[in-house]
Amino acid sequence: MTDRQIPSWSELKPLLRPKPLVLNATERRLSDALTIADLRTAARRRTPRSVFDYTDGAAEAEISLRRARHLFRELEFQPSILHDVSHVDPTTDMIGTPSALPFAFAPTGFTRMMNHEGERAVVRVAQRRGIPYALSTMGTTSIEEVAKAGPDARKWFQLYVWKDRSAGEDLMARAKAAGYEALMLTVDVPVAGARLRDARNGFSIPPALTVKTVLDAATHPAWWLNLLTTEPLTFASLSTWSGTVADLLDKLFDPTMTIADLEWIRASWDGPLIIKGIQTVEDARRVTDAGADAVVLSNHGGRQLDRAPVPLRLLPDVAEAVGDRTQVWVDTGIMSGADVVAALALGADATLVGRAYLYGLMAGGERGVERAVDILEREVRRTMALLGVSTVKELGPQHVRLP
Repeated sequence: MTDRQIPSWSELKPLLRPKPLVLNATERRLSDALTIADLRTAARRRTPRSVFDYTDGAAEAEISLRRARHLFRELEFQPSILHDVSHVDPTTDMIGTPSALPFAFAPTGFTRMMNHEGERAVVRVAQRRGIPYALSTMGTTSIEEVAKAGPDARKWFQLYVWKDRSAGEDLMARAKAAGYEALMLTVDVPVAGARLRDARNGFSIPPALTVKTVLDAATHPAWWLNLLTTEPLTFASLSTWSGTVADLLDKLFDPTMTIADLEWIRASWDGPLIIKGIQTVEDARRVTDAGADAVVLSNHGGRQLDRAPVPLRLLPDVAEAVGDRTQVWVDTGIMSGADVVAALALGADATLVGRAYLYGLMAGGERGVERAVDILEREVRRTMALLGVSTVKELGPQHVRLP
């Protein structure tokens, strides 16, 4: 029979270590977030449903997005033991310049809808953390204002080709004048995908004050207060718009664009050219032959064609097909640092993250974006160490097995 005794205060005192009280609600919310999924949960609570669903959702039945995330979840790591991993270096080359982490911030539209701090917050974090940021054609802060907010950041400009080609030429000229390093041409939006969450929510830019949105405002007063009391939404590429996102895309974007139009791009842009939206091996070869400095395997986060190819599944074949003629990056479905490492091991030179940092932005503005990078960096470093590698170049297909 076990003898029992009542512990003395001197024995209990060392065990009583209450968690420090954090008075700032944003800091408290972000410190409790240990994963990107935690940031997503916080973002959902802080943001009106239509805005959250615009960020979180995908096209039609959202099969493309689910498949992409499922593959990341189901892959198996193959660690190698007994290697010195006391110093892990996650630096990688992105179009000729080192990035402190093996990912860049992907271009996202209407960023100030998610949080009023918007693109300025994102580019400031990118500058501090030494990673690139791509401003979207459909961004809600001008090319020049983003450049002013992050003068030393690596800035790329993402271009959609418009029916009005002179507008595209003007955007490229403005980006070049503002010091943007590279052009990211997105090629998978000849027409808008059917984003059914947006249609069901009546999502428009800017949000319309309907009975539904007014009721939603009652549960998200801080978001609405910030929207209504900060500068009006301005766009990187147009002065204003009143309508749905799908209507805007179909009105502006050019469905006649072909591979031959890359010559028109090159006539206006002499810097690095990144082609985003590649979904077949043959298309990767075509744009590589046309002079792309990097190709991004992406199905637009599942937001365009449902049942599209899963970029991660496509990656090994594309990496083999293009060799070292161009860099191969991966986008879509990345929600952790382990996902980033898996893509690198399967042949990617780097990755893009979009929703991951937007969840942080919605959860806590600039501090939330910083928290997202903290989470991803820790996960990247830890996964690399546990796999037995200390540099990105050591990662290879021997470290990952796909189902």
